[in-house]
Amino acid sequence: MTDQRRRLVLASASPARLGLLMQAGITPEVIVSGVDEEALSAPTPGELALVLAEAKATTVAALPEAAGALVVGCDSVLELDGEALGKPADAEEATARWKAMRGRAGVLRTGHCVIDTATGKRAGRTASTTVHFGTPDDAEIAAYVASGEPLHVAGAFTLDGRSAPFVDRIEGDAGNVIGLSLPLLRELLREHGIGITTLWT
Repeated sequence: MTDQRRRLVLASASPARLGLLMQAGITPEVIVSGVDEEALSAPTPGELALVLAEAKATTVAALPEAAGALVVGCDSVLELDGEALGKPADAEEATARWKAMRGRAGVLRTGHCVIDTATGKRAGRTASTTVHFGTPDDAEIAAYVASGEPLHVAGAFTLDGRSAPFVDRIEGDAGNVIGLSLPLLRELLREHGIGITTLWT
């Protein structure tokens, strides 16, 4: 493990991912990739999450301002009935999504990709967490959709917001559901020979 502190760049506009890193003692630079997520596809939701994460990391790693840095790309999708559900397009879709999810379980899959721009080496994997949804009634769903929150998050829900009371329990890493698995990030950094504690600020 190297002791030299490296620059860490988060290739994501997600305030939740930034917050998770900062709570863990890491203050990354943020460079948004601008990747067109709709243009990418993969055979399974888990593979799609990784393809999206790799695309974000690769795009940012190629920028001059990321030279010499470690670039972290992440993307999340909710797998329900074998389909990958990202952010709902509108309030109508968010409402239909919640009516389909309530009382059921889905799997939140977050792809992670870490690229060391100094060496060109990359490491990536997908983390999965099972989410057991509660049974909000139609009025609660309508109020939640009216808040606007579900339009900005994968799967139309998040554990760290207004939908938290509508999630009964999870199996796995809570951070992964919020947007970034810190244990998996630690493992990917180790593949680069970097200890996560060397990134603490």
